[in-house]
Amino acid sequence: MAAPSRSGPGAVRVDPDAGPITLNADRAPHERLSLVIENTGDRPVQIGSHLHLPDANPALAFDRAAAHGFRLDVPSGTSQRFEPGASRRVEAVALRGARRVPGLQRGKADGGRLDG
Repeated sequence: MAAPSRSGPGAVRVDPDAGPITLNADRAPHERLSLVIENTGDRPVQIGSHLHLPDANPALAFDRAAAHGFRLDVPSGTSQRFEPGASRRVEAVALRGARRVPGLQRGKADGGRLDG
């Protein structure tokens, strides 16, 4: 991943005296998930920072039922890329807010709530 910009759009400005920053540090253990994702397709696939994991490209093999209600635990606006045949363990966190996930795939109902 490229180094974050220090100025301009998308710049990351951090107080150098603040110490390390942990993403989603307020998440409880039940709001975290670790899973292995494998690209079984013949083209690279990326998963964006806020994509509901079960909606990811069907060429990605992983436990979609376990990933229901989760997204990748990566900085906002970034993504993870999976080359053909590649697999790796990723960390995920539960979606928050209204917990609404509009359907991105054909045949999936829009606006389904994840909490009931």
